[in-house]
Amino acid sequence: MDYNTQRNKLALPEYGRHIQRMVEYLRAIPSREKRNEQAHAVIGVMGSLFPYLRDINDFKHKLWDHLFIIADFDLDIDSPYPKPEPVTFEGKPRRIPYTSPDTIEQKHYGRGVQDMLENIAALPEGEKRSYSIMAVANHMKKAYLAWNKESVSDDMIYRDIEKLTKGRIQISDSTRLSVGNYGYASTGSNGNGSSSSGSSSSNGQNRLRRQQQQRRRILK
Repeated sequence: MDYNTQRNKLALPEYGRHIQRMVEYLRAIPSREKRNEQAHAVIGVMGSLFPYLRDINDFKHKLWDHLFIIADFDLDIDSPYPKPEPVTFEGKPRRIPYTSPDTIEQKHYGRGVQDMLENIAALPEGEKRSYSIMAVANHMKKAYLAWNKESVSDDMIYRDIEKLTKGRIQISDSTRLSVGNYGYASTGSNGNGSSSSGSSSSNGQNRLRRQQQQRRRILK
């Protein structure tokens, strides 16, 4: 049996072993004219493997570079492009400067929430700042419930906001959160935004209407 582990290592596995064998045969052709002719044929086969990439700039150039890579840069042909040097492909890719996860204090909320709170903390006191705080607080409660299906208290969210902003943002305990929307809930409501005294649906609609009017005023 002929196993892959016993064969030569593929220089570019995406082209497969048949292409590599073609290139090995190409290197063995004694006539330079014949090698040039067969090289164009091999390039045609390589391009047919990735037809969806033909609209990319310098697609042909990439194919010729790959041909030399597969041949281990030992191929004497007349290429329409400059022959690449092995040193060009030896360098390691530039390291991506990832932000250290240690700077995220509450990882279950994510960096986006932390950055939003930083921006909100810098806003002057006013209606826009108050609405933005409540919008992020409601989002934090939903994000917390995504990881912990148990009930989460609003006080816990308030403490997390105060901790993330180092005390620059503090929320009154009389303001309740609503997971269902990003609006204000009445003082006597519970953590899910529903009235504990069983208020009528008309009161809920009036409250929702006031919330929508408030949002429009902020967005103006």
